[in-house]
Amino acid sequence: MLRYPALSLVVLALLSTGATLLHASPQKMPREDVVETPAIVEGLCVSNLFQSNMVLQRDKPVAIWGWADAGQKVTVAFAGAERTTTAADDRSWKVTLPAVSASSEPRAVIITSANDTITLDNVLVGDVWVLGGQSNMEFPLSRIENGSLEIVSANYASIRILTVPAANGPDNKVGFPRLHEWSDWFGRHFRKGDWDVCSPDVVRELSAIGYVFARRVHTASQIPIGIIDASRGGTTVETWTPAAVLREMDSQLVEHLVTEWDQKVSDWDPQLDLNNRIERHRQRVSRLEQEGKEVPANEKVPSDLRPGPALDPNRPGNCFASMIAPIAGLAVRGAIFHQGYNNCFNGTQGATLYRDIFPTMIAAWRTAFNDPNMPFGILSLCTEGPLQTLDNYSEMMVNAGPYIREAQYQTFRDLYNSGDKNIGFTSTYDLRRRWYHPQLKIPAGERIARWALATQYGFRRDLRWKPPMVVEMKREEGRLVLLLDEPVAAVDDGGPIMGFAVAGEDRKFHPATASHLVTGNDDRGRPQRDNKVLVLSSPMVANPIHYRYAWGRSPLGNLQAQRHSDIPFATQRSDDWPLEGVPLDVFGDDVPTQLNGKQRRKLQEALRKLDQERRLHDSKALVEANRGR
Repeated sequence: MLRYPALSLVVLALLSTGATLLHASPQKMPREDVVETPAIVEGLCVSNLFQSNMVLQRDKPVAIWGWADAGQKVTVAFAGAERTTTAADDRSWKVTLPAVSASSEPRAVIITSANDTITLDNVLVGDVWVLGGQSNMEFPLSRIENGSLEIVSANYASIRILTVPAANGPDNKVGFPRLHEWSDWFGRHFRKGDWDVCSPDVVRELSAIGYVFARRVHTASQIPIGIIDASRGGTTVETWTPAAVLREMDSQLVEHLVTEWDQKVSDWDPQLDLNNRIERHRQRVSRLEQEGKEVPANEKVPSDLRPGPALDPNRPGNCFASMIAPIAGLAVRGAIFHQGYNNCFNGTQGATLYRDIFPTMIAAWRTAFNDPNMPFGILSLCTEGPLQTLDNYSEMMVNAGPYIREAQYQTFRDLYNSGDKNIGFTSTYDLRRRWYHPQLKIPAGERIARWALATQYGFRRDLRWKPPMVVEMKREEGRLVLLLDEPVAAVDDGGPIMGFAVAGEDRKFHPATASHLVTGNDDRGRPQRDNKVLVLSSPMVANPIHYRYAWGRSPLGNLQAQRHSDIPFATQRSDDWPLEGVPLDVFGDDVPTQLNGKQRRKLQEALRKLDQERRLHDSKALVEANRGR
């Protein structure tokens, strides 16, 4: 999914019949028997965002909208309240009903005009959460470790699920269809656009993180929970940010990005593209014939004019316009977001761009849902590739992944330190697998659920969620001292704290010995330690000036908040050195802003030598320590 964002839409959907909007069955119908339910139909209709089996947000005014004949009066009734409006010239109508308390009682929303009635049955009132990000948020429950146990247990009548179909284009969509959507990645259709009651048959296709989050929040709060999954594989942070907002940002990198895409769109020639594809087809057929091979039956001469970059899912703003705009204006409780992989391909510049855009994206989502204080939980970038160890520590730092994680964490810290009480964060780097879709999603969903329960549901005294934070760094003779806001400890496996590195002016990072500060001895002569203070040092770095922690794509790191916690210490650093400039002397004064293949190999070789020097030093030290025994 990550590198293959396009999902072709097949018009194979579940249809409501007659004047009453019926909820679609969770069982797949034969594809030849189903048709699409479009976003807007003739006569009276309501946005597909509003259906039977949905959850409406509690304790907030409830906006409901749709379309009818221009000038026609439309009345919406729910929970004893009724509002009437008149359809505008463009057929649109919208009413706002008064706030309603949470309730598991199934009720009906009744929408009437002069000639038609739409009834939405089995509607609950609770909390609605939006899921955002890319394929590691989208990744279905059926594909994760222990997912089958979650599936057979997923009988929750008060959890409701909606997955937004993937659409394309820069223009804000006013709605979405209900359909079956083809995934090239999974080689099958996924039903999208329907509100479903959570059941084993339905939940297997839901975001694993989203389901676990909903399950934990619902079982603890006993409030109906609605989950709207608006994530999409292979997407960047800029596509989830409104294009108009990006154009107003004071960032040279963002300005360059937008200008570059504008040029791509302007330069696109669909006829030239078709001609080139026809020529490539002819060359391929000719080659097969010359080799005496049969031309496959599906090898057709191209005839379609493709839209090109204008409809690229990663064009800045496109996913916001296509997947967030159709649900914007809905009253929701909050959002959780897990993304970053597709912003990892441009080195330091890509991470800096992410750092510029991400807080703006969060603000834009809050604006879209009419809540400047909307709770927003961040799950940091997941792992990929081989594990960083003490033997390859420096070499494994040549990766933009930790820079993206740092941008996510710093966005959280900036908002948190500014007094934002509704911003959340959890790391996922310790839930590692070699594949870039690590299938340990249950702990990730539970961690972000802890944040939500502690900050939004009254469990602050019972649940901890916040990562330990460095409040001050001191440089002392031959070491760095970090003062933290709470006690920390290594994972309780009997080993030392792992994952820190230190460097001097030469920017040569080496793994550091990390220990708690010894403050004295007790009355039995045993050392007393301050678990809120860490001391970092390395025999390879005489005068350390900066530290990094968990600085790899699949990083070494085992530090957590103390007292029976799995809350990881976040990926972070004290320096601002670019990936391409560490260590200092690899490229001299001509440090590239982005690495090509040759430059990356050169940098990796330099860091590999650092690892070799350190291993040789450690071996000599071990021999010396054992001399004479």
